[in-house]
Amino acid sequence: MKGPSASPLLTDLYQLTMLQAYWQHRMHDSAVFELFVRKLPPQRAFLVAAGLEQALDFIEQARFDDEELGWITRCGTFAPGFADWLRELRFSGDVWAMPEGTVFFPNEPILRVVAPIAEAQWLETRILNLVHFQTVIASKAARAVLAADDRPLIDFGLRRAHGSEAGALAARAAYLAGFAGTATAYAGPRFGIPVFGTMAHSFVQAHDDEAQAFMHFAASFPENAMLLIDTYDTVEGARRVAEIAPRLAQRGIRIKGVRLDSGDLDALSRAVRRVLDDAGLRDTVIFASGNLDEQRVHALVTAGAPITSFGVGTSLTTSSDAPYLDAVYKLQEYAGRARRKRSTGKATWPGRKQVFRCLDESSHCVGDTVALTTETFPGEPLLAEVLRGGRRVAPSPPLAVARAHCAAQLATLAPALRRLDPPWPSYPVMISPAIRALADDVDHRQATAALAQ
Repeated sequence: MKGPSASPLLTDLYQLTMLQAYWQHRMHDSAVFELFVRKLPPQRAFLVAAGLEQALDFIEQARFDDEELGWITRCGTFAPGFADWLRELRFSGDVWAMPEGTVFFPNEPILRVVAPIAEAQWLETRILNLVHFQTVIASKAARAVLAADDRPLIDFGLRRAHGSEAGALAARAAYLAGFAGTATAYAGPRFGIPVFGTMAHSFVQAHDDEAQAFMHFAASFPENAMLLIDTYDTVEGARRVAEIAPRLAQRGIRIKGVRLDSGDLDALSRAVRRVLDDAGLRDTVIFASGNLDEQRVHALVTAGAPITSFGVGTSLTTSSDAPYLDAVYKLQEYAGRARRKRSTGKATWPGRKQVFRCLDESSHCVGDTVALTTETFPGEPLLAEVLRGGRRVAPSPPLAVARAHCAAQLATLAPALRRLDPPWPSYPVMISPAIRALADDVDHRQATAALAQ
């Protein structure tokens, strides 16, 4: 069987049971589904869209193979002939989406699917899985980027990620949001992300002498001698670096930097900086890691700690303060008629929608309008066509392009929205009068139909 990342069985069973019901009752008309987030977590002032490229890969390539169809036939849940119908199932519809790296807010569709209802329904779980996860991580990473105030950040999170796919995609989402690179080697060849690494404490412990460990590592990596100095005593480790620097210089090796991974990083970085400067190692940078998140990075930057760059791991890859979003994929139209859900607290706005964003004279976003696709409002439309007839309209942009787009989007946020902590101003998202009127029409139609029964 295919790996889970490519299998159409990576879905909820009810997607398959609905597909059988659509097939049996000949429900093949076109449907419109939209993916959006109902509300922001308390710890977020905005979100960053991510994961579209992987979602489009899945949509284009998803199909059932013999082994998967064999399980569907044998499992006892489905009707005879259903597996044969699934064998020919391919996505033939259209997709519109916000480009990756776009800042967005609640109730704004970031992806719209138009296709025969079975094809569109089939995608729900995996599309949410891919877009939701990378959006969660990119939104967390963007906060760290703003907190770091132009200091480079490196993703250190693979070992604490919830699985290998999560670790790799977290590296991608973090880079998209502005991280300088990752420690995850796989992300280098897979996504073209710069990869960084130093040494572990075990390397130092494996030597009888700390200075010898530093000498060996520098000799092995003369162009990238980054030395971990807190295995025993951080300041003493810095003194060992100062002692060996002249010997390494005689061999043409310059100590690029030192890494701190524990303790009071503010106080220790200042003490280490004095040791290095007194030894003439003013160009040797200080890299800090160790249970960092955007709050700790912000505190260190604000305090003026002489730290050049940071490694952020567990808190990033798990988005520890906001590990999920209220993201949903909902039917908005079927067979040419608007549809909507009216559940308490979960009602949806019907119809095919576009989002228009207005900027002020300072190029800061000041408000969005969610409108029907037949309407035009001031501002930039945020959703663009990315798939037509089941195939990409154009190749997905390189990750570097999405990363630049994200940086430009973050620059449009007003200073109050860039703050790490609430209270934040409420960002205005207006639902157009035409959508509200359409919702009333749908409600009236449903009420009339109920009375007629």
